[in-house]
Amino acid sequence: MKDCMSDFDKELVHEILHQIKSSCGLIINRTKYITTYNDFTNDDVGSEKMDATAMQLIAIGESIKNLDKVTHHKLLNQYPDFEWKKVHPIKSFQL
Repeated sequence: MKDCMSDFDKELVHEILHQIKSSCGLIINRTKYITTYNDFTNDDVGSEKMDATAMQLIAIGESIKNLDKVTHHKLLNQYPDFEWKKVHPIKSFQL
């Protein structure tokens, strides 16, 4: 089997993966004290956390879409057990 990483810009792939990792870290850090959905809706601080979390989820979805594009649809296909199509449209989810 040919190495799928040889067909595209490894540095760009690394940068996209770093963006995804950073967004995940921000979500984890900013929501560590959120225990119920009410924590997002009780006050302005919670609403701001929800907005920030939503923006990071959108960024993750866009990054995964870009990752798939720059890898010519080869990288994500190596992980067929993960439901990638459920992540791509995350930018259109509603709160």
